[in-house]
Amino acid sequence: MYKLLLAGLLLICSYTHAQKAPAGYKLVWADEFNVEGAPNPENWTYEKGFVRNHELQYYQPENAKCEKGLLIIEARKVDKPNPAYSADSKDWRKNRATINYTSSCLLSRGLQSWEYGRFELRAKIDISAGLWPAWWTLGVDKGWPGNGEIDIMEYYRGKLLANVACLGENKKAEWFSNTFPADSLGGKKWADQFHIWRMDWDENAIALYLDDVLLNKVPLDKLINKDGSGFNPFKQPHYMLLNLALGGDNGGDPEKTVFPSRFEIDWVRVYQKL
Repeated sequence: MYKLLLAGLLLICSYTHAQKAPAGYKLVWADEFNVEGAPNPENWTYEKGFVRNHELQYYQPENAKCEKGLLIIEARKVDKPNPAYSADSKDWRKNRATINYTSSCLLSRGLQSWEYGRFELRAKIDISAGLWPAWWTLGVDKGWPGNGEIDIMEYYRGKLLANVACLGENKKAEWFSNTFPADSLGGKKWADQFHIWRMDWDENAIALYLDDVLLNKVPLDKLINKDGSGFNPFKQPHYMLLNLALGGDNGGDPEKTVFPSRFEIDWVRVYQKL
């Protein structure tokens, strides 16, 4: 009974705290991660296996949990067989005999999506070598990159990134990116603290912030897909992803990094204009 009462109080406190919307906005969705255990299945599903960018981690739900008011995405070093292994396969996801790392990628696809708004995340990231934490969105319509990608928070190889991408003229992603060396922010001392990442997205532009400092701003009229369709992937709903990746095309070498490693999220919220 005590545990049930405590869980109820946490939910009430979470709901009350989350309602403090910025002036001119209303809260339309939030996850405060205050209920211990697995993340809320009404908000999140999971990617599974090896997924993209030749990354080293095998994604599985078991590496994500809510603990002491935080969502913890934990990367672990392991040694176990790849269940999809095929020695003759040319698919990098299948020709790896061994899984050396596991982690989680949570996504709201099919459950929660939004068109325009203020998106906020309070989190702490590990900037150790080889780690690739990210909070990002993808559009619900078209294949990548024609569906549009927004990297509100992304880190790898000593730099923090703020990116927006659409379909370019060469049928590849056209990136609008700004990068910031982690050392310029304060290095490990900075990374040991929680910070707030924010996106303000409306019918005119996408603006990305860190602790209220503007990192990147891209007008929507630059983000029309360059395939002659006239489709703007940022004039449609997007869903969000939270993940901790390792290695791969961009992440670097995690061999000397101490595991387990954590991406810790205090809360994530979406506001829209009144």
